[in-house]
Amino acid sequence: MGYKHTNSKGKTYFLHSKDVQLKGGRNQTIYYFAKDQRAEACDLPGGKTVVESPKTGLPFVKGK
Repeated sequence: MGYKHTNSKGKTYFLHSKDVQLKGGRNQTIYYFAKDQRAEACDLPGGKTVVESPKTGLPFVKGK
């Protein structure tokens, strides 16, 4: 079970993470929300907060 967020419009989103390799060869973990829960579901990392876009209601992870 990962982190889930219900936005102001009443829709539930699940947090997922994925390790990607950037063009320069550096590895980075990205976090994204989806309406369904997948195998990549994760908990909210420490030091991060969830912010919601006021226009669309889509949540995203913000650092510090």
